[in-house]
Amino acid sequence: MAPILQAAAGTDGAVPLKNATFQMPRAGGNGTAGSGAGAVVCYSPMMVTAYGIWQGVSPLEFSLPLFILQVAIIVATTRVLVVLLKPFRQPRVIAEILAGVILGPSVMGQVSTWATTVFPERSLLTLETVAHLGLLYFLFLVGLEMDVNVIRRSGKKALIIAVAGMALPFCIGTATSFIFRHQVSKNVHQASFLLFLGVALSVTAFPVLARILAEIKLLNSDLGRIAMSAAIVNDMCAWILLALAIAISEVNSSAFSSLWVLLSGVAFVLACFYVVRPLMWWIIRRVPEGETIGDVHVTLILTGVMIAGVCTDAIGIHSVFGAFVYGLVIPSGPLGVVLIEKLEDFVTGLLLPLFFAISGLRTNMTKVRDPITVGLLVLVFIMASFAKIMGTILIAVSYTMTFRDGVALGFLMNTRGLVEMIVLNIGRDKEVLDDESFAVMVLVSVVMTALVTPVVTTVYRPARRLIGYKRRNLQRSKHDTELRMLACVHTTRNVPSIISLLELSNPTKRSPIFIYALHLVELTGRASNMLAAHHSASNPSRSSAGSLPGASDHIFNAFENYEAHAGGVSVQALTAVSPYQTMHEDVCILAEDKHVSLIVLPFHKQQTVDGGMEPINASLRGFNESILALAPCSVGILVDRGLSAATNRRFAAGHGGCKEERSRPRAKWLFFYFSLQS
Repeated sequence: MAPILQAAAGTDGAVPLKNATFQMPRAGGNGTAGSGAGAVVCYSPMMVTAYGIWQGVSPLEFSLPLFILQVAIIVATTRVLVVLLKPFRQPRVIAEILAGVILGPSVMGQVSTWATTVFPERSLLTLETVAHLGLLYFLFLVGLEMDVNVIRRSGKKALIIAVAGMALPFCIGTATSFIFRHQVSKNVHQASFLLFLGVALSVTAFPVLARILAEIKLLNSDLGRIAMSAAIVNDMCAWILLALAIAISEVNSSAFSSLWVLLSGVAFVLACFYVVRPLMWWIIRRVPEGETIGDVHVTLILTGVMIAGVCTDAIGIHSVFGAFVYGLVIPSGPLGVVLIEKLEDFVTGLLLPLFFAISGLRTNMTKVRDPITVGLLVLVFIMASFAKIMGTILIAVSYTMTFRDGVALGFLMNTRGLVEMIVLNIGRDKEVLDDESFAVMVLVSVVMTALVTPVVTTVYRPARRLIGYKRRNLQRSKHDTELRMLACVHTTRNVPSIISLLELSNPTKRSPIFIYALHLVELTGRASNMLAAHHSASNPSRSSAGSLPGASDHIFNAFENYEAHAGGVSVQALTAVSPYQTMHEDVCILAEDKHVSLIVLPFHKQQTVDGGMEPINASLRGFNESILALAPCSVGILVDRGLSAATNRRFAAGHGGCKEERSRPRAKWLFFYFSLQS
């Protein structure tokens, strides 16, 4: 920090420093106001704004220009590393941590000019403050996007896997650390060290795992659903243990004060669930149907994130815990969609890399000098990771999963990243971890996370189980068996065409049609948005229905109404969220998983008023071409030239609407192009 000069008023010893500010005594302070005998404190902080280069002063001596330059360098370095690591299919968190290590004292910090000009120690306080603000809002988004109901839908399998994957490494890690505590934890509170290290070794990074599963297209697979459900349980337990570790780590706290911290934390959680959550439902009910949440409500909710952080910080628990719980209690639906759209690009693209960069800037490899300490820490980490992987494999095999699937699940549960970085940074701030232990733990975490994607893609090959399915197509389907069809829908305009095709197919009870109506939504944010993928509209008890966009509700209602009036047709409505560049992979994986014989795609053009055809979206043509090239079954391109409108009029007339439309309409054409895969 900046030097501080303190002298009595009227003395000649206090010389004002450059850019100094003076703090005069307050009126009434101990009777010294106006007496001339009060103390004058002279600070030398960094000024905020620069005078300009023409004044002969470097802008980097002022906090705002220096902060802007640091953010630009961190974001640019992170993006370059993301591109370089993309062929190795590494998650973005690896690039963000490595960017901080490269820019910090381990690499670039060895250049004295860089260390004193671009990343001086006096500027890290501002950078760290903004980074923690970004972390606060990111944890709020994590809680907002986390679907706790996934745990109930996955059953006790995910719960047992999560408990086994956390209890074993926690016990082995703490036991090993206790044995070598005199070598790896010097001059720190032993209980705090063991608890912090146990949490860091046993946690699974839920946001990082979501990114990895989305990038390798396993988010909607059976393995992905189990891993995500277990990671949610793991994250919940990790936050509880972290709150306990923070309460114990206070040097001056007694057992009584630690108990008050825990009780206050429980009271905060209960207040969020039983006060804040009903308030959010009240706000949602006041919004008229078809309208979006107002800016006033959004602003108040975003302000509540900081209030929640202040509350938990005042209690004695880290502020990110309050933001996480606050996001967890906000109902999914239109409110959650609006908050995600307004926050995620700015938070995840600009502010979150600052936190990982701070972790890297704190990682000083020059402080790693004791090979015994390093070796013991690596040994503890490897033993805990081995226990986590083996415990997951044993539980997975006991649930009739294959050994290869168990290995893949074990490495997925061993994903490190965000939560562990939070634990390590808090441990360093509380002086539970020294610089050497912190640097070793950060680098070992990066290595373990970097191994996840290569190992999982190598050992988990679900396509082997579907070799026989490659022969399933429309040519081999029998007329007296059920026809499984996957109909892709981009907008509500595609629905009448699909329904017309179903009516023309003449389904009966002896020859039924089971159709998966898949609403495809373009992913505009980060990969974790895909956590809401594939919600069934046919389940009236689904609690996450509100998380779907408004168009999905209309699409699903149309198919449900058709299913109720038609015979021989069963409909399951699904939704998938992904970018157009990789959307075809999701469709093909779903076709394999559901064993469909026909994929129906809307044409990339739509009919105009004058009868012509105009393109809808330039990306749809590439999407259709990719499906035709990679689909494992028959593919149909549906081109509607008006038959769906005529069918809708006849359907409405037959159910009491538009009596004047009962006359036979003009002949319309509906073209259907097939690609038969054998």
